[in-house]
Amino acid sequence: MSLAEFLYPALQAYDFLHLHRHHGCRIQLGGADQMGNIMSGYELVTKYGRRDKGGDWAAPAGSDFISHRDGQPLRDEGGWPATGRASMVRCFISSGLATPEVPTYLKLFTFLPLPEIEHMMEMHAKEPEKWGPQKRLAAEVTKLVHGKEGLESAKRCTKALYYSNVEALEAMSDQELQELFREAPFAELMLEPGMSVLDLCHKANAIPDGPSGYRKITDGGVAINYIQVTNPETVLVIGQHILKNGVSLLRIGKKNFYIIKWLQL
Repeated sequence: MSLAEFLYPALQAYDFLHLHRHHGCRIQLGGADQMGNIMSGYELVTKYGRRDKGGDWAAPAGSDFISHRDGQPLRDEGGWPATGRASMVRCFISSGLATPEVPTYLKLFTFLPLPEIEHMMEMHAKEPEKWGPQKRLAAEVTKLVHGKEGLESAKRCTKALYYSNVEALEAMSDQELQELFREAPFAELMLEPGMSVLDLCHKANAIPDGPSGYRKITDGGVAINYIQVTNPETVLVIGQHILKNGVSLLRIGKKNFYIIKWLQL
């Protein structure tokens, strides 16, 4: 067990004390697995409350897990680069929510009228392949947390990442790209006349020099904006290899992404 695991209760306790002192937070609510950490915060606030204000009150509160039908907690599954708005959409759409779970979560996490939820589930019974309730759940929760603009951003990110949608990729801002591919190297390059796919890969430090890097391209291991490129001497074309937003998404192999921002096109 790492040192961070031992320090976690103290750090969370101090968080509660800071929120209590500076923002008037009096109640900390968490899952059943967090009760130890929450009680640490309660005890710290109580002790400092006596010292600071003569007994200002604070209270802990715990709840059962929101879980799948098998009892496992509903949580983000991890193992993918999306964050924030995009990750929330994927969490609900792709985490394997069974149909019986969906109306419960629609009632818990949204403000949709009950008749609308019932109608939605009736339509889902006729066309389950469309995943209508799951998508609506994702949209409503994302909009509630991040607003309408955040929802639209999440849709673009989801289409670009999970459906390899070039139009969505082209519509994304630099910030969205860096959030979505947060572990991908980001490079700013100048487009030179006659610049080839091989040149791009080298300038981005994406492939090794020499024959092995050349073969990486000819063997089909390189894609630009989700389109496989097998000719290393192919000259980069604006509108194909370079999108309208001045970006190229270079992929080496299946999972290694590089974000290229082109300057002065």
